[in-house]
Amino acid sequence: MNKFRWWFTTCAMVLFAIPLYAQDWPQWRGPNRDGAVTGRFSEWPKALKEQWKVTVGVGHASPVVVGNKIYIFARQGEEETLLCLDAATGKEIWKSSQPISYKMHEAATGHGKGPKSTPVVSNGSVFTLGISGVLSAHDARTGKLKWRHEFSKQYPNTSPLFGTAMSPIVDKGVLIAHVGGHDKGALTAFDAETGEVKWTNDLGGPAYSSPILVTLAKKRQFVTFMQKDFVGVDAATGKLLWKLPAKTQYDENTVTAIPYKDMLIFSREGQGISAIRLAKQGSEIVPQEVWNNKENTLYLSTPVLQGNTLLGFSILKKGQFFALDADTGKTIWQGPGRMGESASILNAGGSAFLALTNEANLIVLPVNAKEYAPTMQYTVSNTPTWAHPVVNGNRILIKDETTLRSLSLQ
Repeated sequence: MNKFRWWFTTCAMVLFAIPLYAQDWPQWRGPNRDGAVTGRFSEWPKALKEQWKVTVGVGHASPVVVGNKIYIFARQGEEETLLCLDAATGKEIWKSSQPISYKMHEAATGHGKGPKSTPVVSNGSVFTLGISGVLSAHDARTGKLKWRHEFSKQYPNTSPLFGTAMSPIVDKGVLIAHVGGHDKGALTAFDAETGEVKWTNDLGGPAYSSPILVTLAKKRQFVTFMQKDFVGVDAATGKLLWKLPAKTQYDENTVTAIPYKDMLIFSREGQGISAIRLAKQGSEIVPQEVWNNKENTLYLSTPVLQGNTLLGFSILKKGQFFALDADTGKTIWQGPGRMGESASILNAGGSAFLALTNEANLIVLPVNAKEYAPTMQYTVSNTPTWAHPVVNGNRILIKDETTLRSLSLQ
């Protein structure tokens, strides 16, 4: 083999085996809030090699990555702490802490008092929403506090019953967060640079799911669950465009909606998984059901799409993976039960999904399978893993009970 052929063949093999680059992951579920990883993996190692591990604190907030920096929000003692780490080494670049007292609801004490809301990084700022509802903006380079809001003068409660969990979103220089607490709150737009309120929608208290931004029925809108409703609001004004009732027994709307083609896929307690299409009727927008699947039901875990395959984690049978056809809603397969209480799922590109259960099992699942048939499975911690994982180039970031760990996917 001549030198040119050797060089070409070697480079082709390397490019085929690894993602093209390390993408930014600046918010909940990635750049587009869809759990999709840029690049693809053709092979999976027999074991994941640890690159570094750092104690960061308690909480379920997922890490976010911009450039060569990781931002992680957790509780250290009685302080909510935002850490900036070097992505290559895990070394601390800066830390910003604030004393936050918080008493857990008795039904949620097992989850700890750490923040559940994932930060969002935009235009040089990092925004956090603490478990008690404190909203903050920090300079992403230095950690310096830019502004902070605490809402006790506006609302009887500043967080829902089990602590704040919705993750803010930024759009065109405006930060969207659902502030307030049980029975009274407002989906609110803040100027991202100054913290000034731009608009509010006080239809109801916050839920535990997070808003997405879509353009449907010719309207650019934020779609989210509130405490008792599933809604779409105008992205520019916050005006209600449409709503569906979504009352649950314990006010626990926890799953983020999924856009697919001209539809929205979502789940309501006791009603399985549904897809709706938003139809324009005169000046009104009317949600119309396209399909409904009652064989699977979602709680805590948000599904992920690759092509027309939706991979999710049902609470039925004490935790069960499933795949369904997003066009028809028909179940393709259901996995065995007793897989855990929840799973965080990624579209890993190529033809694979990655799923991390709260029991620290990281599972590679083929997209086009006709049954539950894992390609590979790893144990990634000896403590619970509720936070969403992040794939960053050839590494995966795993937040467990108190630590953040970088594991090589090569």
